[in-house]
Amino acid sequence: MAAKDAKAQELARKLEEYIEKIHYSERYSDEEYEYRHVILPKPLFKMIPKHFFNQDNTGTLRLLSEEEWRGIGITQSLGWEHYEVHAPEPHVLLFRRPKNFDQVQATLNGRNAAGKQPAKRK
Repeated sequence: MAAKDAKAQELARKLEEYIEKIHYSERYSDEEYEYRHVILPKPLFKMIPKHFFNQDNTGTLRLLSEEEWRGIGITQSLGWEHYEVHAPEPHVLLFRRPKNFDQVQATLNGRNAAGKQPAKRK
């Protein structure tokens, strides 16, 4: 039992170490979207559950939901979607979100629960 616990602790330690080494690119954009790519350390990529991969045996990930990519240790602000895989480098995940996402969120956050602008203080 103690050996099993030690192995689980070692796995958790390695996982945390790999998550700390995830590389997040600078953001870049076109007229419609802002983009970024996320590069997973190859040891972390090898730890991803098999059901996250395409079933065509190419070794590429399928498009992941936000819950899935957050579950493997990727941390980003809201609004990002995993929209493409890069087959030559399957450990590189491509993300995008609407270009004005932050402005829309700020506007929405400025409204109260009834959907109205909060009263201005005098």
